[in-house]
Amino acid sequence: MRTTININNDLLAQAKAFAQQSGKTLTSVIEDALRERLARRAARSNGEDSFRLHTFTGSGLMPGVDLDNSAALRDLMDDLA
Repeated sequence: MRTTININNDLLAQAKAFAQQSGKTLTSVIEDALRERLARRAARSNGEDSFRLHTFTGSGLMPGVDLDNSAALRDLMDDLA
């Protein structure tokens, strides 16, 4: 089916470049992107992509814990194990 849509110029340029790099037509790139987006939306409405974030209460970080120091965090976790 033939239709006309308005697409942001930068987005269109990216889509054309992607189509050329992947050896596809612009139409197939747009169709694939639309199918993927609609499938993700359907999956979310079916609860497939949902998750529950479990949180815990407490009094904050342990004294001396520096979240910006991954080596120290690893050492601390090794000591607790």
